[in-house]
Amino acid sequence: MHSFLLLALSLVRVVALEGATHHVQGLVVDGDRLYLTSVDAAGRKGYLFEYDPATGKRLRTVEVQADGMYHPGGFDHEEDVLWVPVAEYRPESRSVIQRRSKATLELLSSFEVPDHIGALAVVPEGLLMANWDARRFYLYTRNGRLLWSRPNPNPTRYQDMKRRYGTILASGLRGRGADAAAVLEWLDPETLRPLQNETLGRTDRGVPLTGEGMDFRDGLLYLVPEDAPSRLFVFRWES
Repeated sequence: MHSFLLLALSLVRVVALEGATHHVQGLVVDGDRLYLTSVDAAGRKGYLFEYDPATGKRLRTVEVQADGMYHPGGFDHEEDVLWVPVAEYRPESRSVIQRRSKATLELLSSFEVPDHIGALAVVPEGLLMANWDARRFYLYTRNGRLLWSRPNPNPTRYQDMKRRYGTILASGLRGRGADAAAVLEWLDPETLRPLQNETLGRTDRGVPLTGEGMDFRDGLLYLVPEDAPSRLFVFRWES
């Protein structure tokens, strides 16, 4: 088991993201590409954006809404595909889990889940999902078969999740309102209980850093916590 003791978290850069991003949700970084999901509640539309993470230039946009479901959440990827949950904009509703091509962003396949899925991580067994406010976890196969469902044993409301170094890195909020804490947790993949907790601060706009999208690659922590105008925060995480 790896040790994830946080010795230093230093800000590397802040990048302004081009274009209207509405209410940002999930984040995936893959090499020289950044993928971002967002929801436009007034327009009842969900979006998947592709950016250059070095410059913030928007490269592509696709709409992802389907049949009354337009709220994309935290999402993940593997090889040449993105796995994006798109839900009705209310708790205890339903979602469609979309498998999209990285090359074209087109929809390749999908299946429905009878709950609002707000975050998804690709794991060896399939797709680990958390519902609205992450009160319940689900594990589904990649073709849509439910393997198990269990309550979240932790109080944190996870917004984005990724499998890294044999554990689940989950970001979100603990508490509500002005007192909500920005939290990163390394979760045991079997028990889903934290192996380690880290509390982060807020942006200069007062937004909790882990309020929305998160990814972690090659020692760099990527966060997009703010709605439009959105910024990418890149930290070096040394341990």
